Amino acid sequence: MSSSALDRPPLDRRGFLRAAGGMGAAVLLAGGLAAPTAEAAAPRTIAFSGRTWTVKGYKSRVGPGPNYFSSSPNNVWVDSSGALHLKITKSAGKWYCAEVICNEAPGYGTYRFSLDSAVGGWDPSVVLGLFTWSDALAYHNQEIDIEFARWGSAANLNAQYVVQPYDTVGNMVRFNEPAATQTLHSFTWRADSVAFSSLDRDTGGLISGWTYSGGDVPVFAGANPRMNLWLFQGRAPVSGKAVEVVISGFEHVPLV
Repeated sequence: MSSSALDRPPLDRRGFLRAAGGMGAAVLLAGGLAAPTAEAAAPRTIAFSGRTWTVKGYKSRVGPGPNYFSSSPNNVWVDSSGALHLKITKSAGKWYCAEVICNEAPGYGTYRFSLDSAVGGWDPSVVLGLFTWSDALAYHNQEIDIEFARWGSAANLNAQYVVQPYDTVGNMVRFNEPAATQTLHSFTWRADSVAFSSLDRDTGGLISGWTYSGGDVPVFAGANPRMNLWLFQGRAPVSGKAVEVVISGFEHVPLV
C-alpha cells in the first residue's frame, strides 16, 4: 500500500494540493512508438493544467494497438473549465484514438491524474493509459503505467499498475476500479521505487495501492508524462459507439 495515500496534505476538488497550481503505454506497444513507415499528421499542441502537450496524430496505424491516432479537435480538446477530453471516434469507416504527450520531462516525483469520468465499467476493447515514456532508445520501454482496460474480455479485472516490462513476475498488479466515481490516480517515482495510489475523490477512500521496489524501476532519461485512449489490438468498441474520457487535471510534485 502506498504510504502517500494515508498521510496526504489537504487536496482541492480534483484531489490536488490546494497550494499547487495544477499543471497528465501500453502493455503491448508503448504509447510513443510509431511504426517506421507511419506518416505523422501536422503537429498540434494544446495547453492543459499549466503545461503544453503535443497531440499525437498519424495517418496510418501505429502503437499502441496498433491504431489510427487523430490530432483533430474532435478527438482531443480542452473545455472552458480547463478539463481535457480524449475521445475515440469513427470516421470514414476507421476508428481514431487519442493521445497527448507533455512537452516537459519533469523527472522524479509524484505524478497525479484526476479523472472526472467513471472508467470502471466501459467497453472491453477500450484502454485508458496514464504513463511515462522516454523516446531515448536505451530507455524507451522503461515505462510506468496506470491502465484501465479489460484487454478484450469483460470477465477481466479493469485496472492495473505496471512497471515495464509487464511480463516480468512481480512487475504488475491488477485491481478493480469502481464503475461510477471520480478518482485520483498517482505514482511517486523515486530512483529505487514506484509507489502507486488510487483514491475516490468524493470520499477520500483508498481504491488500491502498491509499491514496487524491484530491479526494473526506470532510470530517469527524459521520460514525458502521457495520456492515451485507445483500442486493444485495434479492435472496434464492442458497443460500436464513440468513447470519451474527461481528465480534469494533471500535476507533478518534485521530490523533497
